[in-house]
Amino acid sequence: MRKIFFLLVIICVFATLSTKIWAQSIPVGGPLDDYYRRQQLLGKVDSNISFTMRPLNQSALKVKDIFNPDTTLRKDSWTRTGPLTFGSGKGLIQILPLSWQQQFNSDHPYGWNDGPMIPAKGYQTLISGGVFIKYGPLSIQLRPEFVYAANPKFNGFASGHTGDDLRSYYFYNSFIDQPERYGNGSYSKAFLGQSNVLLTFNPIAFGLSNENIWWGPGVRNALILSNNAPGFKHATIHTTRPIKTFLGSFEGQIIAGRLDASGYTPLLDVTSLPDGTNLNIPKRDDWRYYTGFNLNYHLRWVPGLTLGLTRTFNAYSNDVSGFSGYFPFFVPYQKQTIINGDPFPRDQYTSLYARWLFKKAQAEVYFEYGLNDNSYNLRDFLGSPDHSRAYIFGIQKMIPFNGKADQNILVSAEVTQLSQTPDRLVRDALGWYIHSGVNDGQTNLGQILGAGTGSGGNLQSFDLSWVSGLKRLGINFERYEHNVDFYRIAFPDINGNSRKWVDVALALQGEWNYKNLILNTKLQGIKSYNYQWILKNYDPSKYYIPNNDVFNFHGELGVTYRF
Repeated sequence: MRKIFFLLVIICVFATLSTKIWAQSIPVGGPLDDYYRRQQLLGKVDSNISFTMRPLNQSALKVKDIFNPDTTLRKDSWTRTGPLTFGSGKGLIQILPLSWQQQFNSDHPYGWNDGPMIPAKGYQTLISGGVFIKYGPLSIQLRPEFVYAANPKFNGFASGHTGDDLRSYYFYNSFIDQPERYGNGSYSKAFLGQSNVLLTFNPIAFGLSNENIWWGPGVRNALILSNNAPGFKHATIHTTRPIKTFLGSFEGQIIAGRLDASGYTPLLDVTSLPDGTNLNIPKRDDWRYYTGFNLNYHLRWVPGLTLGLTRTFNAYSNDVSGFSGYFPFFVPYQKQTIINGDPFPRDQYTSLYARWLFKKAQAEVYFEYGLNDNSYNLRDFLGSPDHSRAYIFGIQKMIPFNGKADQNILVSAEVTQLSQTPDRLVRDALGWYIHSGVNDGQTNLGQILGAGTGSGGNLQSFDLSWVSGLKRLGINFERYEHNVDFYRIAFPDINGNSRKWVDVALALQGEWNYKNLILNTKLQGIKSYNYQWILKNYDPSKYYIPNNDVFNFHGELGVTYRF
């Protein structure tokens, strides 16, 4: 691992001799983010780009205006500004797209990968926009975000559970910062959003950023970092495009940042039992130092195949000290080699991933396999390789439609599995994203950094869409199991019947461009079986357990205006 790291550094130093500099990036989860991945399946984007390290950079995509990829705005637009140069071509300024995203849940919170938006019932809106300025190697991208959520009250966990259930809930969630509701009224907050200040010496950039980061090949979920939570302040050193060598291509990123607590306590409206027992377990009042790396290698001898490794560390800032505390990248994986254990409570995650792009077949297959608890030694790992594991597996395939070169059918499927395996019966690894020593878990401002399905959550997702350039119309089916790990602890089966909380969702979704506009919408119906694991009208004398079923409508509507 150390040799690979130093090799990448040496390659990067020599590669900085390149003088052509592009630094703009596409926000993770924005209307153009998935477009370029679809274009790669069609053979129109460099196959060396792994799409496992986002936001995507203009340098990698090799386009003059990343917000006008099909160049239609040159011929048909209401207003046309585009990038403007100054200082004899050394400087550039561009007004960034203005985006207005709206969301609505009729019964209870649903949905993820929406950045600073919060899990909430009712109406919610997100507005973002800004400007990009570059002069020489220095660039400033100012793109703040503002969120407003009506955030009305809904029937949550406390609405149908006993005192013992509430004790279990508070104990389990004492290891993660994940409030059920963000306060008792409406919510509004401004963020730095997708902003950064960078020095770029192609193909390397370094600087400060608040952008959302996505690590890994997943489309619906990512194990380590995604846009499920608001972006966090971080220093970054990263490649702006694949670095080509005689061995193949490399991409990499190293970050060090700050994670903050939500500040919303207690977790539920109910904070005590009738006998006066206080349920709330206060968390530590301290921000967390978060650091990690993502490195991948695109094999020269196996076209389209990318192999990658990520590793992250999360600890309370007042605990971190010494070089290995701030730069723990070479801390051994095996606990046996750390004589006295970690010098302070530190939550570690690692994942291996692969993505294989098949250019002729216009398809891809990918997976990510992660661990949230290191093995004691190699023998321990070989004996129990599935201890503390989680994984994501997915496929995508473009199928020509109606004999037209500019129209295709996109078929995609993805599985996310975060719940523990039977190995938990021998040694409990706790759930993903929670930690007994870092009680805010893998979160920022109360939302999980990785997969939005959450700790112990499992998802099977299928998507079928008609696509043509920036346009996309399709249907999506999802089956989502909520926190199976908590369910197994708190709610054992009754008479052999399962009480799992499972959501089955069907959605119509689309994106459509017209002149300067890109419109996006999603209309989704969700049937929740055994909502909140609540027993409704349960009669212990009968074998059958009646379901507590709830219907929820989730709607999204957004518009992006490109200047």
